[in-house]
Amino acid sequence: MKKLFWVLLAISTILLIAGCGGAEKGKKLKAGFVYVGPVGDAGWTKSHDDGRLAMEELDFMDKSTYVENVPEGAEATRVITELAESGCDMIFTTSFGYMDPTMEVAANYPDVKFFHATGYKTAPNATNYMGKMYQSKYLAGIVAGKMSKSGKLGYVAPFPIPEVVRLINAFTLGARSVNPNATVQVLWTNSWFDPVHEKEAANTMIADGCDIITQGTDSAGPQEAAEAAGVYSIGYDSDMSMFAPKAHLTAPVWHWGVYYRDVAQKVHDGTWTNEPIWWDMGTGITGLSPYNDVVPQEVRDLVEKSKEEILKNDFIFTGPLYDNGGMLKVKEGVALTDGEKLSIQWFVKGVNGKIPKAKQE
Repeated sequence: MKKLFWVLLAISTILLIAGCGGAEKGKKLKAGFVYVGPVGDAGWTKSHDDGRLAMEELDFMDKSTYVENVPEGAEATRVITELAESGCDMIFTTSFGYMDPTMEVAANYPDVKFFHATGYKTAPNATNYMGKMYQSKYLAGIVAGKMSKSGKLGYVAPFPIPEVVRLINAFTLGARSVNPNATVQVLWTNSWFDPVHEKEAANTMIADGCDIITQGTDSAGPQEAAEAAGVYSIGYDSDMSMFAPKAHLTAPVWHWGVYYRDVAQKVHDGTWTNEPIWWDMGTGITGLSPYNDVVPQEVRDLVEKSKEEILKNDFIFTGPLYDNGGMLKVKEGVALTDGEKLSIQWFVKGVNGKIPKAKQE
C-alpha cells in the first residue's frame, strides 16, 4: 500500500507540473496603457488607443486596459505601479513626461516589460519607441506651402521640447522647399490637450494673416478655428477632417498598431530586446491622411515624389541649414545625426518665434 501511495503521488505530481506548464504556455499577454489625454481627443491619445485595439486583435493577447488623463509626474508613477500590480505583462506609457516615472517603476518590476513613447532612457526591462514623424511633417509642409496664398502659416505648439521643435522645423523646411518665402508663426499653449486655448491660439494667428493653420497639439480646436474662419488647415496625430471638412487638407498621422503588434509578437515569441526604435515612414508607422478634394493632383504627385526621395536618402535635415537668427547651423552637404535630431533645440530659418524655457520636463 505504501509503495502504491508513492507511485500515485508521483503520477499526480507529474500531472500537476504538466498542467501548470500547459497553462503557462497558453497564458495570454496583458497590456496596460497610460494616456496623457482622453481617448476621445481626436489626436495623440486616440492614435495610441487605435494601436492598442489593433494589438488586442492578436490571438495571444488578453483584453488590454488603459488609464486616460494621467498627469505627468507623481500621479503617473502611481498609475504605472497599479498597472504592474494588476498583472500586466507589458506597460506602454505614451507621453514624454512619463519617462522618469516609467524608469522608476520598471526598476521595481523586473518581470514586466515597459515601453515609453518619445523618451530616451532604457533599462534591462524597459525601452523607448518613436517614429520619424518629421518626415510626414515635411510632406505636410509641402502641401501647406503650395496651398497658401499669403505664405504665412500658423503652428499651434504644445511644449518647447526637442520633439516638438523638430516637427516645427520639418514642417517649415517642407513649406519652404516649394515656397522659399513661406514663414511659420508659432504660438505655445504649454499643454498637450487644451481645446479652448488651442483654438484661441489659432484664431490669433488667423487674425495676423495666416491662411493655413497646423498644430503639434492634440485637440481638433485649431481645425475648428480654421473651418470657422474660412482658411485651410492641416491636422495632426489622426485624421481630423470630420471636424473641419472644408478646411482640413490632410494630416500627418500615426499608425501605432504597426509597432504595438510587432513588439507584442516579439514578447510572445521570446525574441524581444530593449533596443530603442525610431522607425521611418516606410514602416507605415507614420503617413498622411486622405487629401481634401481641393488639393490638386500636381501637389499630391509632388508629395509622393518627395516621399520616395526621403525613403531613399533622408535629406530633410541636411545642410546648408540656418537658424531663424541667420546663423549657419549645418554646413552644406552635412546631415544631422539621429542624436542631433533628437536633441535639436533651435528653429530653422523661416520660423517666426522663440523657443522658451521648457515648463514641462
